[in-house]
Parts: sequence; C-alpha cells; structure tokens
Amino acid sequence: MAELSNRTRAGRYAKQPTGYRAFIPSPLPPEPPIKMEGDLQTLLSQADRALGRLDGSIQTLPHPDLFVAMYVRKEAVLSSQIEGTQSSLQDVLAAEARILSSKRPSDVGEVFNYVGAMNYGLERLRDLPVSIRLIREIHAKLLTGVRGQHLTPGELRNSQNWIGPNGCTLTEATFVPPPPHEIPNALSNLERFLHAETPLPLLIKIGLAHAQFETIHPFLDGNGRMGRLLITFLLCEKEVLLKPVLYLSYFFKRYRPQYYEHLQAVRDEGTWERWLTFFLKGVFEVSQQATNTARRILSLREEHRQLIIDQLGRAAGNGHRVLELLYQNPIVSIADVRHLIGTTYPAANNLVARLVKHGILQELTAQKRNRRFIYMDYIRLFHDEP
Repeated sequence: MAELSNRTRAGRYAKQPTGYRAFIPSPLPPEPPIKMEGDLQTLLSQADRALGRLDGSIQTLPHPDLFVAMYVRKEAVLSSQIEGTQSSLQDVLAAEARILSSKRPSDVGEVFNYVGAMNYGLERLRDLPVSIRLIREIHAKLLTGVRGQHLTPGELRNSQNWIGPNGCTLTEATFVPPPPHEIPNALSNLERFLHAETPLPLLIKIGLAHAQFETIHPFLDGNGRMGRLLITFLLCEKEVLLKPVLYLSYFFKRYRPQYYEHLQAVRDEGTWERWLTFFLKGVFEVSQQATNTARRILSLREEHRQLIIDQLGRAAGNGHRVLELLYQNPIVSIADVRHLIGTTYPAANNLVARLVKHGILQELTAQKRNRRFIYMDYIRLFHDEP
C-alpha cells in the first residue's frame, strides 16, 4: 500500500479521450511529506552554506554589477545549450560587439533572448512577485523573434505536447504532460505553493517548484529554459542571492541524462527525495565553482591593476578605466576606448596598443579598420569547464 502511495505521490496518469495517457500532477507539497533526513539533510546544509559564501564573495567584488553580466551570459549559454543551441560564450560576446562572422552559429539570438528575459524578470520582481503572470511575460521575452516564435510566446498552450526522441508520436512519447484544460489549475496550484507559508526550507521549495513546472510543461516551447530561469528568480526574490550569479545549468548540462531521469522518476515513482538530493548537489557544486570564479576575478583584477600602474605611467588612470569597462564588456574597439576616456583617436589607439603589448588585451580581428580587442584572461574564467 505504501508503494502504491509513493507511485502516485507526484500525480497520476489519466487516459484521454483519444487514447493516450497524460500525467496530472498533484498539488505541492508532496504527500507523504518530504523526508528530511540522511543525505538530503546533509546536502541541504552544505548547499545553504555554499550559497551564502557565493553571495558574500560577490559582495566583496568592487562594483559587483560589472561582473554579474558575465555570470548571466554564462547561465544563458549553458541553459540554451541544453535545448540544442551551439553558441558559445565567445560567440555571444562577439555578436554583442557586432563582429561579423560566417562561422558563428545562427542560434546566438536565443542566448540573447535568455539574457534579456532574465534581466527583464529581475527588473519586474521589484513590482511583481514570481507568479504565472510574470512567467508568461518572461516567456514572451524568451521566444519572441527566435526559434519557437510561431509557438505563441507568452501564451499557455491549447494543444497537447509531449517529450521523447525526435520523430516519436504521442503514443510513443517518454512523457506526456497534462492536457491543455488542466494547465490553468495546475499552474494556480503551483503559484499558491510558491506564496504559501510553509516549514519547508527554501531550497527544497525551489527544487520542488522547478520539477513541478517542468512536469506541467505549460508552453509549446521554451519550458526547460523557463523552468531554469524560475530557479534564479526564486533565489533572487527571496534574497538568498542578491545577484543572479548561480549558473546551475552547468550542472544540469553536465549530468543531462540524470537530470531528465530524476524528473521522470518523480512522476513515475514519486521519488521526490532523490530528485531533491540531485538538485541540492547541483546547488552546492555550482555555488562553489561560482565562488571560486569570483575569487579569481578579484585576483585577476588586482594583478592587472598593478601591471597598469607599473607599466603605463601617466596613462595608468585611463588604463584603469578601460580595465573596469572590460569586466562588463570584454570585447572593445578603439572607438569604445576613445568614447570612454574622452580623448583623441591616436591617444586611444596608443593606449590599446600598450594594453596589448602587456598582455591584457589581444587583437581579435585581423583587419585595418574596426578592429576589436578581447580581454581573454577574463573570459577564460567563465569557460564551460571550470
């Protein structure tokens, strides 16, 4: 009897009029309740402490907002790659710098949209709590103008979707989410859970909410990216993180088969604790990686500030201004530098040449006009493999 109860703990499969079986999720929190014991309890404590250290390390950085943009770009790249995009972090930076290249993947716009959706959502959180309304607004930003734009961005689906190998039919699917008429009720239940006072620890609540959103799959496209954005918004809304610097998609991408297996096991077997253990392990590991990146940023900045002082003489002040710009925009042109320091083109060109000479910048474009220069040491800190 207990085994039967666990199997329907997350919901049940219901046969639909046309013959297929779709999953109807039960409202959160699960019944029987989550067992906070053993590895789950230990990992919760470790993840909480690691998140606290990450938040603190970001606050020690000078001008934290300068560095947040790169954390956001990294999460955007990784989350989009899970859905099949090919664009790398350097592709995104080059596109932002308007460097034309026939070799750049055409899907870089999807990563741009992810960055824009995250920034839009964080701004909206000042006036609007995490809610179905906010999720729909963010989803519209995520899909407008890119692959999936014809699949009603920002609108809840009114047809059945399914998950499975390419080309599979509805009856062959690995998982069939709830039918369209169940979506409003399932999302309302999720929203009530998010806002309800509960003794559940916040990270447990966020892990449950992410899995539930992926199970509901309320849109025709973009559900995976939207569900991962939801994690960031909940962490920032509750001020566990003051800045969006947790690129959890790194962990989900690295362990992609296990990620999908754990989500499916919740639906089929009610194994919420196993999913939450996996989720917390990801929060712990990625928080440590991101904290280490923050330390390396600080070390790199101090090293290059000292190099500028030692080598640039009277131009050191302008050199430092360029260095700060590079932490927000790691690819620059002579015109960018000229605009920043308010000097002549020859003076800006000379300053960039000196930064290249001393290894801070590298020329990225082999051309006489509109040259671009890259702060590669900084970008390397954010490469996909830490």
